[in-house]
Amino acid sequence: MPGTYLEDGKPTIMIVGMGDLSCNVLTLLAQDPDTNRLVLAGRDVETVRRRANLVRFTAHNLGHVPEIEAVGIDLDDIDATAETLARVRPDIVFMGASLQSWRVITGLPAAVFEALDEAQFGPWLPMHLTLNYKLMQAVRRSGVDAKVVNAAFPDAVGPVLAKVGLAPTIGIGNVANIIPALTYGVAHVTGKDVADVELRLVAQHYFSHYVPRFGDAGRGAYHLTARVGGQRLDGELDHSAVFSQLNGRLKRLGGVAGQLLTASSAVRVVEAMATDSGILAHAPAPDGLPGGYPVRVYRDGGVLDLDESLDRAEAIRINEDCQRADGIEAIEDDGTVVFTEPEMAIMKSMLGYECRRMALADVEDWAEELGSKYRAFADRYS
Repeated sequence: MPGTYLEDGKPTIMIVGMGDLSCNVLTLLAQDPDTNRLVLAGRDVETVRRRANLVRFTAHNLGHVPEIEAVGIDLDDIDATAETLARVRPDIVFMGASLQSWRVITGLPAAVFEALDEAQFGPWLPMHLTLNYKLMQAVRRSGVDAKVVNAAFPDAVGPVLAKVGLAPTIGIGNVANIIPALTYGVAHVTGKDVADVELRLVAQHYFSHYVPRFGDAGRGAYHLTARVGGQRLDGELDHSAVFSQLNGRLKRLGGVAGQLLTASSAVRVVEAMATDSGILAHAPAPDGLPGGYPVRVYRDGGVLDLDESLDRAEAIRINEDCQRADGIEAIEDDGTVVFTEPEMAIMKSMLGYECRRMALADVEDWAEELGSKYRAFADRYS
């Protein structure tokens, strides 16, 4: 099923991965005529086919007839992945695969999880960067001009791969996931209609993870502005009053159930790319930038749409500052990642894993070590 984006205006969208998020994204895309030319890709072709059929039949119940093809892809085989990409010729690739889901550690006993979660998300980067690095190499080798939408820790994966010219086009989730609740919070605090509230937020993953759990920004740098009916709320918005609601009256389900919200943020971006709409969205790592930003989304990805009170350089600085709170000190010019000492010290004391500097060429080795040590650690509580 070759890509025909330029022929009939509808793209071929390949979804890589068979986790909860990818399956939710597939289900939502299949119900929109603008996004229902789909290819589902995973290692187990029979399971992929059955999932595709489930989504196909569900869509039919709702009056839709999507085109869904099932293909086998093993991201560890870069050449074979490139050959599949060259055959399918997707216009958009949604990358939902990772070596270890972010939510795996939430299965630990509560006290153990809370202690390990103090290491933040940065030290887990090898689990999300490894397969993305392989996919982007395959995209380059395929010769296909596919736009890649990444769901696996895009805030850090994007800027690392940007150093070697392999950044995914844009990310999803994280900064986008907190926008709906913040919008409702601002509407409540100001007494305005939620439909009239428009936010612009610059923040890295740490902020979007921390605020819903604790009701404040913690150590996370951010920049938030709000407009109501087009009018800027200069100096009128009590951020603490808004943030506290996310751990109170606006607290939501997380875990597997919460993946539906992430899927909706992904579909907002993919649908905008499919239709070249220019819709306002929030997304991590547009063009490989660190952290998350307000963007206008077009066919080729996201264009920054910052509030006029903030320029591009300052937005990047804020996200790099917030990135340090997430356990990543710096990303060097060759893609080497330097991790923060306090957060890595937690990983060392609890898992016996310590990586202060990670060269991009070594990411798979570090992922194997981290995965092995985490499994041994988790076995104590199974």
